[in-house]
Amino acid sequence: MAVDPSSQASEPPLLPPKPVLPDMAEARSHGSAAAIEARWLSLQLSWQWARDVHEIRSPGHPYPGIVPLLEAAAATPRLRRLYPFTSHFALLFSSRTDYPWILQAGSIEPLRNGSFKVRRRDPLTVVGQVETATEAVDLAVKLLPADFEPVVTHSADKHT
Repeated sequence: MAVDPSSQASEPPLLPPKPVLPDMAEARSHGSAAAIEARWLSLQLSWQWARDVHEIRSPGHPYPGIVPLLEAAAATPRLRRLYPFTSHFALLFSSRTDYPWILQAGSIEPLRNGSFKVRRRDPLTVVGQVETATEAVDLAVKLLPADFEPVVTHSADKHT
């Protein structure tokens, strides 16, 4: 008896392997600069993987532009000095490598239509909506104080 191939359950698509992320505890043990570099790499690898999975599972449905945003921000020296983190797809920057964050430069949110919204943190207001990640990063850099605080790493006895 022949089996109709269309009656069999289709195999789920193969997903890319999860990336190997930097060891944040190890990076922190080498100081704030190492923690910041590890965090940038971790965010870029994690979000690239999430985007790739989304494109396989939901072809034709746009994914917010967090990956190009991270690339543009990482290429910007003043932002690259800060500890990046994301919340609900928004990219934020802290002058501390642990909680509580000391936010700098506001936040940048990639929108589903491909544009980016930049917000000031204090007071919380929308500064602008722009078309490209590079424009959003440029706008966020303008929100940085001229002499923002140096990056601070958590104390040695704190385990996170």
